[in-house]
Amino acid sequence: MRSTGFRRTFVMLMASSVALTAAACGSSGDDAANGKTRITVNCEPPKSAKVDRSFFDADIKAFEKANPGIDVVAHDAFPCQDPKTFDAKLAGGQMEDVFYTYFTDAKHVVDVNQAADITSYVKDLKSYSTIQQQLRDIYTVDGKIYGVPRTGYSMGLIYNKKLFEKAGLDPNKPPATWDELRADAKKIAALGKGTVGYADYSAQNQGGWHFTAELYSQGGNVVGEDGKKATVDTPEGKAVLQNLKDMRWGDNSMGSKQLLVINDVQQMMGSGKLGMYLSAPDNIPILVKEKGGNYEDLALAPMPGGKGTLIGGDGYMFNKKDTPEQIKAGLKWLDHMFLTPGAGFLGDYARAKQNNAPVGLPEPRLFTGAADAKDQQVKKANANVPVENYQAFLDGNQSLQMKIEPPQAQQIYSVLDAAVSAVLTKKDADIDQLLKDASGKIDSILARG
Repeated sequence: MRSTGFRRTFVMLMASSVALTAAACGSSGDDAANGKTRITVNCEPPKSAKVDRSFFDADIKAFEKANPGIDVVAHDAFPCQDPKTFDAKLAGGQMEDVFYTYFTDAKHVVDVNQAADITSYVKDLKSYSTIQQQLRDIYTVDGKIYGVPRTGYSMGLIYNKKLFEKAGLDPNKPPATWDELRADAKKIAALGKGTVGYADYSAQNQGGWHFTAELYSQGGNVVGEDGKKATVDTPEGKAVLQNLKDMRWGDNSMGSKQLLVINDVQQMMGSGKLGMYLSAPDNIPILVKEKGGNYEDLALAPMPGGKGTLIGGDGYMFNKKDTPEQIKAGLKWLDHMFLTPGAGFLGDYARAKQNNAPVGLPEPRLFTGAADAKDQQVKKANANVPVENYQAFLDGNQSLQMKIEPPQAQQIYSVLDAAVSAVLTKKDADIDQLLKDASGKIDSILARG
């Protein structure tokens, strides 16, 4: 799943959806009326996100000035990809020449034969070799390259330092294990006055998403390596549900209101009534700008458990109808917009700071080697948030195994939602039966492909 939205750097993160612009979508030939190579692209911020929109448009103009033979036509959308319409656009041949995808979409787009093979072209993308290999691999199917990553995130633990202090906990020592998290949550909940120690999602597929992250943290997997069988009915899967059940009913540290989704939990954290929840770093500016939180109070730790964490993100793929000229133009555009360290729409940290956008969050971390060093240097020079609050996250992630979401993720998350919501709403929920049922349903999903 996406973490929060179409941006992970600037401040104008929108809470409400804006309808996708479907008109003029799709590949329409590489020659514009003026003889230039024309490409359509999506994920332009909507007009309601004025600052982001102005930056995006300015960056396209700068690109066209530097590349006078290319004409870029942008389509706005929020979210950048609507799961309700994505498959229909694919099937109808309505995708832009260069189109946005979640990591979990890559194989599906290739399987339905809607992506261009860009293997022979990426050699001309100067930044490609600097991108993290595990992110590049996501868009590589059967040895062929079909897309380019744009951002990546990993799950961690957001916590309220002020509540830690009030509960007698060390705000600079977040819980490293699930047992420690449970103990800390209990102390925070004991503060009373509606304070909740730990909250989790359990509806709209988000419960299944977090179950997956928690399972990874225990060292487990949702699906076996062959991609054919579920692996949730395991000691690791049981540990996830048992821990949630114990905190909910044994400790009463998760509060009585359940079936929560991301906005509910963000509201709780922003109002100062929640101690901890799982999230990626991009939640932090939303908590401050939209939910009333304070940067100084919000810190980030790695996933408890010490074994793994869920990674996600997005990138761009190319329409199978694209000409070689359009593919080359699209790669140049991606390089300019998103893949130049310390510059472009996502990396111009000086511009972001000037516009009161948060600079200094620990992710996205797209590059490696010298490219990463340059990106981090520019980010550090323009930081306007308390970067020391995120050091534990950066340090802890070094030892965690990074795992992508399972195949058929949304269908699987829907199944796992039922298991998570059951243990949080029914005191007598049978964990063994829940996992057995979930395993059978996931096997059926995988069998259908």
